[in-house]
Amino acid sequence: MPDHDAVVVGAGPVGLLAACLLIGRGLDVAVREKREGVDPRNRAIGIHPPGLGALDAAGVGDAVRAEALALRGGDVLSRGRMLASVDFAEGRRVLILPQRRTGALLAERLEGLAPDALRLGCAVVDMREERDRVRVVTESDGAREELTASLVIVADGVRSGLRDGLGLSWTQRPGAATYAMADVVDRSGGDRARLHCEPGGLVESFPLPGGMRRWVLREDGQGLGDPSAFRTALAQRIGAELEADPAPVVFDAAQHRVDRVVVGGRIVLLGDAAHEISPIGGQGMNLGWIDAQRLAASVSASGAADLSEFARRGTRAAGRVQRRARFYMSMGAPAVGMPLRVRESLIRALGAPLLRERTADILTMGRL
Repeated sequence: MPDHDAVVVGAGPVGLLAACLLIGRGLDVAVREKREGVDPRNRAIGIHPPGLGALDAAGVGDAVRAEALALRGGDVLSRGRMLASVDFAEGRRVLILPQRRTGALLAERLEGLAPDALRLGCAVVDMREERDRVRVVTESDGAREELTASLVIVADGVRSGLRDGLGLSWTQRPGAATYAMADVVDRSGGDRARLHCEPGGLVESFPLPGGMRRWVLREDGQGLGDPSAFRTALAQRIGAELEADPAPVVFDAAQHRVDRVVVGGRIVLLGDAAHEISPIGGQGMNLGWIDAQRLAASVSASGAADLSEFARRGTRAAGRVQRRARFYMSMGAPAVGMPLRVRESLIRALGAPLLRERTADILTMGRL
């Protein structure tokens, strides 16, 4: 008999949610995470309705609702003119909560379900599938240990340390650019997102809980990691002045996908380990949650699973989201003259349906 029904590699929001769902189905689950503490980085902030449904299934939906800011709607502007606007229905609003807080709520839930399931500072360095189990090799404080499971879920992020060892190709997909992001104090309040498709490049603005606001600017080699340059670019593009000095983080948005999300019959890649989605218009975290929910529904009480349908649907969904993200990134590129006017006309023509998807998608800021 294997030691566990399932081993989850990675304690990010996708791995934690997968573990909670499987434990809720009666499985014995072990979670291994190489980090020793909380990830402090600014990452995803948006939870749209399907993702919230997955959080409900894991038992943390109400806790998330209690802390999140509910986005009432969003607007797309260019050169001071409104191109499109949409309001979200009361029960279909996008919720905004920083990923580190969502992750903390999931970790608390996991602790309540299975106090000994999560082990931090423990890296998975190798795995091999055997006839009726997967043998997993971990390393902690220089010591190695082996454990076995009927199913292994690899959810160790976009820089997965296990992907190459599994013989998987990591293929780049169209859509790449560089952006600068900063979360700053904002006393203006508000519960709407604003997307500025300006000649100098994209500017995105999202209210955050606790009197903060997230700004994202297309960078394109302008050195916007410097606070002064960030402030200047923001003022030049949309005339906005920040109340506090920003601490910008520059990140590259890119897209990749593995050739297989299921290896053999007992190893599954989930979330960013399986598909890197551009955070500009992507659905990285939410897509990972939805995949985790679908995976949990495919797994029996013993940890065995028929993963063919899971793999087919997951691959198709990732491809669709990546194509959408590529389009959204193109809408935020610098443009002048005729290309700018064509873009503005396209946004007006597509109107609210595009914005409804765009506003929900863009809030799911992926990895940095």
